[in-house]
Amino acid sequence: MKVVLDTNVLISSTLWAGSANKTLLLLIGKNAGLYASRAILEEYAEIVRREFPQVVEKLPQLMENILSFSTIAETSVRLDVVKADPDDNRIIECAMASQAEFILTYDKHLLKLKEYEGVKILTPESMRSLLNAGKG
Repeated sequence: MKVVLDTNVLISSTLWAGSANKTLLLLIGKNAGLYASRAILEEYAEIVRREFPQVVEKLPQLMENILSFSTIAETSVRLDVVKADPDDNRIIECAMASQAEFILTYDKHLLKLKEYEGVKILTPESMRSLLNAGKG
């Protein structure tokens, strides 16, 4: 199973021990292929610096942790699928480059798509339900 975590899921799963973190740990435990791209990692670092100054000093460790469970997908094709929020296209580009089966996100623009070129777009909670049902 190949999965791309949207930046908002990466933030939630690495900064807090909540639902997204539980899903991440479950995926790691099931040896899922987790993918990110340079654009996703750059956005992650930018958001942490801007929105969470209290953890900026931990940013190098956070990035190292992400790299420990992620494979970097080399994206070469630029897509224009999400018109309302063009930055969301970076997530889809990563999914296409990694041949992912799932994108996990809390982003309403991506969730509205539900699927793109066979890639299912789910919340972490929906993914966890799927995995716990034995279908993932």
